[in-house]
Order: sequence, then structure tokens, then C-alpha cells
Amino acid sequence: MTVRLYDTQVQALRDFAPQDPANVTMYVCGPTVQSGPGIHHLRAALAFDLLRRWLTRRFGRVTFVRNVTDIDDKVLQNATADEPWWALAYRVEREFARAYGAIGILAPTYEPRATGSIPQMQELIATLIERGHAYAAAGDVYFDVRSWPAYGALTHQSIDAMEPATDADPRGKRDPRDFALWKSAKSDEPADAVWESPWGPGRPGWHIECSAMSRRYLGDSFDIHGGGIDLRFPHHENELAQSTAAGDAFARYWVHNGLVTVGDQKMSKSLGNHLLALDVLADRDPLVVRYALGAAHYRSTLDLTAASFDEAETALERIRTFQQRAARILGTALPLVAADIPEAFAAAMDDDLGVPQALAVVHETVRAGNAALDAGERDAAARALVEVGRMMGVLGMNPADPQWRPAADGAEARALDALLQAMITQRAEARANRDWASADRLRDAIAAAGVVLEDGPDGTHWSLNDG
Repeated sequence: MTVRLYDTQVQALRDFAPQDPANVTMYVCGPTVQSGPGIHHLRAALAFDLLRRWLTRRFGRVTFVRNVTDIDDKVLQNATADEPWWALAYRVEREFARAYGAIGILAPTYEPRATGSIPQMQELIATLIERGHAYAAAGDVYFDVRSWPAYGALTHQSIDAMEPATDADPRGKRDPRDFALWKSAKSDEPADAVWESPWGPGRPGWHIECSAMSRRYLGDSFDIHGGGIDLRFPHHENELAQSTAAGDAFARYWVHNGLVTVGDQKMSKSLGNHLLALDVLADRDPLVVRYALGAAHYRSTLDLTAASFDEAETALERIRTFQQRAARILGTALPLVAADIPEAFAAAMDDDLGVPQALAVVHETVRAGNAALDAGERDAAARALVEVGRMMGVLGMNPADPQWRPAADGAEARALDALLQAMITQRAEARANRDWASADRLRDAIAAAGVVLEDGPDGTHWSLNDG
């Protein structure tokens, strides 16, 4: 067993070996809660949820930290007189939590807010000043990029080729690329968004927040730092520079998920293609959303269309139909089988979290399971049923899991079942009376509603058409 991950810093696949084989440590950049979650936020969170689940299976324990940036320029800009910045941040944080929970993303081991670690940020800034890698200027503090020869190590850029940092007023900077560690209080910003510091009242810069929180909860060295590919520069580059300049070993592996596009265009509010997560979840089953966002490789650019969700729904229905059919035919006398996840599934997941290849194994197992049911091979069918459940369980996508059942067990589903059972009974009576025309009309009406009938020795059963 060797797990391999693509390390963005070295730009190659690496064998993954955690510092503590019994406890993998991960830090993932969470949301800046200035506005509600977009579907791209769910894709990013899901990528690391899948990685976390697989590493938990392989190593037994994962300490997973995902932060909340609740103090930032954008949070302050979006606040209003009726909703102060801290109220906005909390409301939006709850929206993210609801969206994450809806698609089954596991809660982090720790989920620190930036405002809860201000003393740790100030301590880190003081260390950088003492080491000669930061300087104060009129109440602001900047990281001196020229003082750290390794600056640019994550994205492999030279300093002179970089764009100037735009996170603070450049007048106090020695170099336009120097970035803010501490921002002095401004007269046009809320008075309650200010903390005292050795350099004067103010608030932290964005980049210092994650360095301080990862150190606080995981120590000065941890296994994996994750986030969206759009965070590599400047955010992650700056995190790496300031943490290592302060003497921390910091992240041992860098893992980034790909972007989400709509119609091959990067999501943007200005383009009008910014899909809000809660809107999508209002229109689509949460398990379908999870499958659609997780089925592509995490490093790929995912182009979302209505067809993406339709295809996910079809794939899940194929799996669900097999599980229901197998459970019905095998019944309570389900053969005892020694089955775990297939080796091909494990190999795909070990190889840089190859979810597309792993799902191909799932669907091949479904096909083989249906063939075994057709042939009356109960042991083979039972083995396929167990394997499918375990594989989809690892991915957090098992349709048979109770967390995905509420909608299917509701009043609408019960009413649909009652109507279909009545039509099935009428069709059976028509066939018994050799009234083939009536039987065919009932069959055609049921098929037109997108329902498939399966006649068997134990009666007729219905399922939704997966095509």
C-alpha cells in the first residue's frame, strides 16, 4: 500500500508518508465569509473531504483543520449599518455549514475563526520582525520579500517577475511586492474591527492568518496544506514564505484542487455565471450534487452544466436500482460473503485520489452484480452488493446510506408508490383476464412516466428509469 499525491510545489507525484503514521495532519484554507457559498466552494471542500476519507481508511486517523476567515477587507466592505461585519460573517459562515452538511462533507476536527487567533498572529509577526524579515511603517507591518531568498519557491517565480501586492497602501513599502502582515486602523472602517498591537491598533493581513492558525492547531510542521489552485499565488506563496522565514518547517505536501467553470468560462459574478450553492441544492438532490462535483479528478477543471447533474443522477440511479434489486431478490437470506473494496478501487484511490477510475470500478461491479442476479448466482450477487456499498461508502456517496434517504421516504414517495402499486395490480388483473390491450395501455402509461417494471417470480417491482 502506497498512497501517492501530486505535490504542487515539486510539480510531481510523490509517495505520501505522514510524519506520524497513525495521525495524518491536514490544513485546508476555508472560506472568507463575505458572501454565500458558490458551487466552486463546495467542489473545493469536497475534494479534501474525499482525500480525508481515503487517508482515514489508509492510516486510521486524520486531524483535519479548515479555517474561517471572518475578518478581511471583503467582509468589511460587504457589511452594512443594519448588518455589522461580525454579524455578516457569522450568517455567511452558517450558510457555508449548511451547504457543506447537505452534501455530506465531514465536519473538521478543528474549525478556527481568524478572529480567535489574533495573539498568535501578533506573535508570529514579532518573530518575523526580530529575524529581519518584516518591518513596521506608520502602523502597518510588511513582509520584506527581498530578505527571504526562498520567496517564490511554491510557484517557481522570481521576485522581479511577480505582480505588486495590492493588499495595502504601497506608500510605506520598501518593495511593491511586500505584503501586509498587520494593517493599521482606518477612519472609515468599523471601530470594533480593531485590535491593539505593538505597532498600533489595527487588524491582521490575510496571509498571516493561516500561518498562525495552522501552527496553533497542528504545530510548526504538518503533512498536507490544501486549497484551490487559485490560492497558490499570492496566498499560499506568502504563507510558505512567512512561516519558513519564522523558522517553521510548515507544510510537507501541497495539494490543490482545480477550478470550476460554466460553459468553459471561469465562474465570475461579473459574468453572471456564479452558481450559488444553496440555489443548486434547492434544485438538485444533495447526493446528485456530491456525485457531480466529486466524479471528476480533483485536479481537473470541472465544467459544470445541467447535463453534469443529469449524468450524476443517472449514474446514482443505476447504483441504487441494483442495490434495491439485489436486496429484494436476496432478501433476509443474504449469503455471507467475505468481501471488501476491490483492489482496483483501492489502487485508483491510492494513485492521487483517482475517483473517476474508482467510480469506473463501482459501475463495473454493478454490471457484474446485475448479471449475477440474472444468472441466479446468489453468492456473486451478494459479493457485488457488499462491494458496491463499501466503495460508495468510502466516497460518502452510498445511496443506501440513511443520510440520503429522507427525500425518498417522504410523503410524495409514498403517494407515488401507492399509485404505481394500484396500476401494477390493475395490469396484473388485465393480464390474468387476457385483456392484453388494457395491460399494454397500463404498461405504456407507466413507462411514459419514467418508471421501469420488472416482472419476477416474487411479483412485479418498479424503479425509476435510469436512462
